[in-house]
Amino acid sequence: MTSERDAFLAEILPKQVAAEQAIHNGDVEPRLELWSENDPVSLFGAAVAVRTGREDLDRTFRWVASRFSDSTDYRFELLAAEASGDLAYTIGFEHNTVSVNGVPTTYTLRATHVYRRESREWYDRF
Repeated sequence: MTSERDAFLAEILPKQVAAEQAIHNGDVEPRLELWSENDPVSLFGAAVAVRTGREDLDRTFRWVASRFSDSTDYRFELLAAEASGDLAYTIGFEHNTVSVNGVPTTYTLRATHVYRRESREWYDRF
């Protein structure tokens, strides 16, 4: 029998990784599709101050995507995850080789995502 955690990860990890790969190649749309339209929604990003509300997040994600291009090696290293009812989270490291403002770089970034199930779909909230 599949656990709640395993079912969540099977559904969300491919979408989360694909959205991150896309934004690191300048395509914001898959990331926008993963984030809830319903408040409260917030972002504690690495390169920006705290953002709240979907409109603010949309602007921020579009700005982030405009800075990235040519991601040649993105992978998400999952460290922890859990799902219970309509709440779930992932914690891990993003390993990336990408151009930021046209300058090639390699970095590792800690990433935490908090999800809420809305109408049977998982959406990022934080």
